[in-house]
Amino acid sequence: MPTLDPILIAGGGIGGLAAALALARRGFPVKVLEQSAQIGEIGAGIQLGPNAFSAFDALGIGEQARARAVYTERLVMMDAIDEAEVASVPVGEAFRARFGNPYAVCHRADVHQSLAEVVQQNANIELVTSTHIERVEQHDDEVSAIDTKGNVHRGAALVACDGVKSVVREQLVNDAVRVSGHVVYRAVADARTFPENLKLNAPCLWAGPDCHLVHYPLRGGDQYNVVVTFHSRGQETWGVTDGSREEVMTYFTQIGPRPRQLLSLPKSWRRWATADREPIARWSYGRVTLLGDAAHPMLQYLAQGACMALEDAVTLGEALHAGGGDFERGFGIYERARVARTARVVLMTREMGRIYHAKGVERLVRNDLWKDRTPQRYYDSLEWLYGWRVEKCLGG
Repeated sequence: MPTLDPILIAGGGIGGLAAALALARRGFPVKVLEQSAQIGEIGAGIQLGPNAFSAFDALGIGEQARARAVYTERLVMMDAIDEAEVASVPVGEAFRARFGNPYAVCHRADVHQSLAEVVQQNANIELVTSTHIERVEQHDDEVSAIDTKGNVHRGAALVACDGVKSVVREQLVNDAVRVSGHVVYRAVADARTFPENLKLNAPCLWAGPDCHLVHYPLRGGDQYNVVVTFHSRGQETWGVTDGSREEVMTYFTQIGPRPRQLLSLPKSWRRWATADREPIARWSYGRVTLLGDAAHPMLQYLAQGACMALEDAVTLGEALHAGGGDFERGFGIYERARVARTARVVLMTREMGRIYHAKGVERLVRNDLWKDRTPQRYYDSLEWLYGWRVEKCLGG
C-alpha cells in the first residue's frame, strides 16, 4: 500500500507536474519542489506526437491538452538551398487511425498550464515554490532534500525532474555533458507579420548545410514558432543567453529566399548552446530516481523531449503501483521499462541532426532517402516511436 509520507518531486516543469499527477492518481501523496517563485513554463513551441496524447489521456488531462493544441495536416521537410520538397508525411485521418491519436503543435506554456490546472485541483499534491534543491540525503526509510536556504524536505522517496542540469543527477551520477556545438535560436512571431507563402498548417523543416530552420503555427494560428539551428564556428558552453540577428544571418548565407524570410521576423531571440549526455543504464539509487531531461537529456531533432518526459511520468506511476508501494522495486520496474527506449531516442535524435544538416553528396543522398515513399511506409517506420501506449508501458 502507498505510504502516507509524500513522494518528493524536484522540479515543477512538464516532467515534474506529469509525475505528480501520475503518482497522485495511483494514491501516493506528492510534494513538488519548484525553484521558481511561480509555477510556470518558459520557451516557445513544442511538437506533440501521438505518444504525448496517449500520456495526456493516462494523466487525465487529455481534454485540456487537446483544446490548446493546433492540429497539423502533415510533417514537411524542404531543401533550404533549392527549396524542393524532400518529404511530406500526412498526419490526418489515416495517421490518427494508425496511432490512435493526432500529431499537433502547442506553446510549451500551454502544455504546462494544462498540467498545472489539474495538479492544483488535486488534494494529494502539494506545490512548494521558491525552493531550489541543493542536495539529497537517503536514510533507511526516508529521503531528505535540502534546499539552498537550508530547509529540509522529507519524504518516502524522491523523483528528480530537475532538468538538463539536474543537481540530483550530478550528485548521483556525476557524468559529463556532451556539448553538441549546435546552437539553437528560438522565437515567436506574430501571424500578421508572417509571410503568406510560409503559412503551412504543418511543422516545416528547411534542411540546409550544417543548419536548418523550422516553423509552425501556435495558438490557433495567431502566432508562429520560429527555430533556427546551426553548427557554431566557436567553442560553445552549454547554456541559454540572449542572441542577435546579426549572428544568425552569418550562418545562413547558402539558403534560398523563401526560408530566408524567417530570419528577419523575430524581434528578439533566445540562444541555446545545446548538449545532451550519453545514455546510462542506471537511473535509480535506493529511494531516488531520475525522470525526463534529468534521466535522458536529448537534442531537439526528433521533437521528443517533452514527449519522453510524459511517457516517463505515466510509466513511473504504473511501475510504483505494480511494485506494491516498494519504492526500490517500483523504481527498478520503471527503469527497466524506460532505459532502452529513451536511449534509442537520444541516439536516433543525434542521427537525425546529421541527416537534417547534410551537405555535398550526403545532401543528395538525404534528398533521395524518402523519394516516392507512401504514407504507410512512413507510419511503419514511426511505429516504434508513436505507437507507445500506457497499457504496454511496462513491457507487457
